[in-house]
Amino acid sequence: MANLLGGLFGNYSEVSVQDLTNQYGVYLMPNEKIQMGFKLVRDSFIITDERLIFIDHQGVTGKKTRVASIHLDSIIDVTMETGGTGFDDSELTIHYITSPYYKTNNLQVASYKFEFGKKFNLQPIYVNFLTLAHQNHKRLNG
Repeated sequence: MANLLGGLFGNYSEVSVQDLTNQYGVYLMPNEKIQMGFKLVRDSFIITDERLIFIDHQGVTGKKTRVASIHLDSIIDVTMETGGTGFDDSELTIHYITSPYYKTNNLQVASYKFEFGKKFNLQPIYVNFLTLAHQNHKRLNG
């Protein structure tokens, strides 16, 4: 019941790798492995060893599906906000490059925000993405 209420309020809840593989394995590239994933009522957010995958079930029946991804090597920054008192949620915002060429004079960037319940420990995910962003900075600017 708590997961359903969290989903209704826009918060992701963690789902097992096996369940995600069974349901969304068809969207994986060859040899791509799911590391972890989350569900928000009908939609899912999956972290693999290559990218972040967003599964958006649309319409009344949810049969129409939009699949989008952010490649891990395009992530350049991440911010985290922990939940406070009251109805505050924990938030993780990923900032990433959308330009086809990462080393360009006209760099285009975007961001994507995820909301989790305030009791969800977001710190390990934040540190992993921050480490990845730092490595990407060094690779792109080195």
